[in-house]
Amino acid sequence: MENKLDNPLISQIGYVTGGGLEANLQVRLNVQPQSVLEGAFVVIDSNNWRFYGLVTDLLLTAIDEQYATQINAQRFSTHLAEMLNQQTLYTNLAVMPVLMMETGPAIDSPEYAAWRQTHTDEQKPITVKTVPSHHAPVKLADRADIATIFGEENNQNVFRVGSTREQGHPVCLDLDKFVQRSSGIFGTTGSGKSFLARMILAGLINNDKASTLIFDMHNEYGIDTTSSDTGVGVAGLKNKFSSKVQLVGLGAETNIGGQRPDFTLEISHNDISSEDVLQLSQALNLTETTAATLDALESEFRENWFTEFMNMKVGAMVENEDGKTEPAPDSVAAWAQRAAIHTRAAESLRSKLTRLFNRPYLKSSPASNGLNDIINALQAGRHVVLSFGKYQSDLDYLLVTNLITRKIRDAWEKATNDFNSSKTKEPRPLVVVVEEAHKLLNREMASQTIFSTIAREMRKYYVTLLIIDQRPSQIYDEVMSQLGTRISGSLGDEDDINAVLSGLPGRGGLRGMLAKLQPSEEVLMLGWGVPMPIPIRSRRYDKQFWIDLFGEDRQPLNMSQASRLMGFDNDSD
Repeated sequence: MENKLDNPLISQIGYVTGGGLEANLQVRLNVQPQSVLEGAFVVIDSNNWRFYGLVTDLLLTAIDEQYATQINAQRFSTHLAEMLNQQTLYTNLAVMPVLMMETGPAIDSPEYAAWRQTHTDEQKPITVKTVPSHHAPVKLADRADIATIFGEENNQNVFRVGSTREQGHPVCLDLDKFVQRSSGIFGTTGSGKSFLARMILAGLINNDKASTLIFDMHNEYGIDTTSSDTGVGVAGLKNKFSSKVQLVGLGAETNIGGQRPDFTLEISHNDISSEDVLQLSQALNLTETTAATLDALESEFRENWFTEFMNMKVGAMVENEDGKTEPAPDSVAAWAQRAAIHTRAAESLRSKLTRLFNRPYLKSSPASNGLNDIINALQAGRHVVLSFGKYQSDLDYLLVTNLITRKIRDAWEKATNDFNSSKTKEPRPLVVVVEEAHKLLNREMASQTIFSTIAREMRKYYVTLLIIDQRPSQIYDEVMSQLGTRISGSLGDEDDINAVLSGLPGRGGLRGMLAKLQPSEEVLMLGWGVPMPIPIRSRRYDKQFWIDLFGEDRQPLNMSQASRLMGFDNDSD
């Protein structure tokens, strides 16, 4: 049976009866209320203008309450009851107007030629500034309407992330705008946020929009894995983009799910600054005296402070020529006395830093400079997935991510300044991907980590963040306010919902949409990267996704397959 909403001749679902910009438009519905969902994208044509809006509420009402409270079918014949119901009972839509676009008079009208002379360029949607007229017809947006606002998928900058929930029309994301500002993907555990993140990253990599650095704490982005919820295999980015993605393992002996990384990362003691240690204040239970002690160490030993402090002994004593006991020359106490630092504070810090001194990936003389290798790969246009392997504690995550990102900040600031001064090659845009972002960007940590600086300031240096988290309310307010595009799945906590919507217009209407999303596959997309908010059914990160992305005939090959096609036999005699 044909759906009347798919028939353009009868696509009208209602007409405007009142309302305003702030209070929402009121629309009287003339189809069954089940035909329209909260969050539906609607179009209103009125006097040479087209308005675009979102349904924020549906309200059952009646001309007189008695008609609503009495069941007419029990009192009258079926025919009479239907007539009474049609004339007395109705549904109102609350529609939040968001955009408007001048469409001009009909092409065959006498006024069209004069209008075209003053409107030579293609018309673009603008933020709504007025309201449609009374009785203006309202319809569900069709495929062309969706494409007008969100673009049509291509292999350049427009990437399909999902579809409208009612009719399945494609909804796209502008990747160029997405990478221009920091972004966030949110949702409870099981809402599909990691799948969505992988999908968008695949779009960025495939369309070559920016380099990406992915801090893969749980080893799920680079290699093929199996979904814990469904048991279905999940494709890793390294295996789909073998030539574009570098898989890096933390520590010399790192093995990631049975797969060897392209190279490993060992961090030199000389690369560790006092700033890197201070951001571990909570993890190491550091005190207020720590900063003074670290300043003294760096002042005396400069970049060698970490190694020198590690080699100092706690509690070592010797007997002097007078037979008195005093701190050994290579002890913490001896250095503290010389540096005018409280001995107990210095010894306490030395004991707490033992957890760092014992990390196998921290070396006095690494075999290679993995930090430079990462930066060089990113600047060359490749993508890096840093897998933490067995090092999955908060201490490892906080130390390594902050240290690497600090180095990246320095490199991209220098590249940008060189570009601005001498017109050298423009820096490559970079997106830094951070899982469990609240560990780095909570209210206590944000001021100590480099990530808040990136969120606030680094877009002018071509660096932005993509933060992924299940508790956005725990992320520092100032950081949340800097996020351009926000994509959120289901959130059960009211504080988390408010955090995602903070600083955005129309929060009241959007709150209901976000609270009622299905636990999986449905997301609300809003902010800088999209012209207007819209709830969608997200694409599935499955085999069909890769066929759509690459084309069935140009699936990426692994090295063995490529060698055979080129005529090389990999089998040894």
